[in-house]
Amino acid sequence: MNHRIKDIELLRGIAVIFVLIEHTRFNLFGQPNRLLEFLYTYFGGWTGVDLFFAISGFVIARDLIPRLSRSNGQAFPVMLGFWVRRASRLWPSAWLWLLLILVATVAFNKSGVFGLLKTNLDATLAGVFNYGNFRLREIFGRSEYGASFPYWSLSLEEQFYLLLPFVAIIFRRWLPWVLVMAVLLQLSANRHISLLLMTTRSDALLLGVLLAMWSKKESYRRFEPVFLKNHLWLRWFFLAALVLGMGGIGSYRFQEFRYWIGVVALFSVALVFIASYDEDYLMPDNPLKKVFLWFGSRSYALYLTHIPAYLASREIWFRLAPVDTIFDRTYNIRLALTAIVLLLIFSELNYRFVETPFRARGKKFADRLSLRQDWWQTWLARFRSQPSITADSEKS
Repeated sequence: MNHRIKDIELLRGIAVIFVLIEHTRFNLFGQPNRLLEFLYTYFGGWTGVDLFFAISGFVIARDLIPRLSRSNGQAFPVMLGFWVRRASRLWPSAWLWLLLILVATVAFNKSGVFGLLKTNLDATLAGVFNYGNFRLREIFGRSEYGASFPYWSLSLEEQFYLLLPFVAIIFRRWLPWVLVMAVLLQLSANRHISLLLMTTRSDALLLGVLLAMWSKKESYRRFEPVFLKNHLWLRWFFLAALVLGMGGIGSYRFQEFRYWIGVVALFSVALVFIASYDEDYLMPDNPLKKVFLWFGSRSYALYLTHIPAYLASREIWFRLAPVDTIFDRTYNIRLALTAIVLLLIFSELNYRFVETPFRARGKKFADRLSLRQDWWQTWLARFRSQPSITADSEKS
């Protein structure tokens, strides 16, 4: 059983905070103040998505690849159990918030902030059937995506979860080389001229998979950053340098740099690499880390609920403010506080009453499937090992 690595949860917390900051632009604040203008100019919070990708690749492959290797030619039950766990973990929460967005579009949209019903219906279908990234490519620059636009990255991850087991089975011992070639092709590609390459980027995901596979090798231990054990200040330095470097290179000032996305992927996997040793190399235990760990444990709920919280905050103040009010920067504090309260409520309720219960049920169901498969394999092995009646009669 793979336990949760605290530094990985820390990175999840950092990743979701990056996204929360990035999406305040246009979705929460109409006129940003100086601090926000500085952040939007010199800090790319979208890089949190690529950090999520690197984490997902590592965490998923760390469990899935060894299971497939031990399957002894019976890979499908392993794949089925994997998909059941993933679906129960992700789909109930995702579908709930897609439904709530539609409800808000109809019943809580006096300001029009949630957009058109038809647009959100189209976006809902893309979210449910996991083609949100392809829909984003088709409509980008021509029409609005809808209030569920963050689902494009969830669609990409779902496609990854579907394909990875097949790729692992087909290529087997050649898998690392296939993944390395796929990463190198993406790192060298000029993704700025192809929105398709941007919305299907998987270099961070694949780097995470490669890291997970390497972590099972003896050579992985030789590169352990043990020098961080006795120098707490170095942990803070490396974490700050990598996080700020990733956010800085993510600034849109660098968007014409050919290797812009690839460098972000490399920063992301570097953070996951240090975290993967499970020695608290990124941050020692302290009260601040507990805060990040809370964000990390609720990162999926926060990711799903932050846009509904932002838009609901704008709708609330639209209804409370006098007619013809201009929501300039003087309203930013009120909008921010309202959004924070709603976000904490939405994410905590989702985590406790939707995400956690369904994840537990999915795990139990997947475990039952595994037990049934083990029983069937044992029975089949015994049956095959017994001599046939015909053979026995011939001997007699």
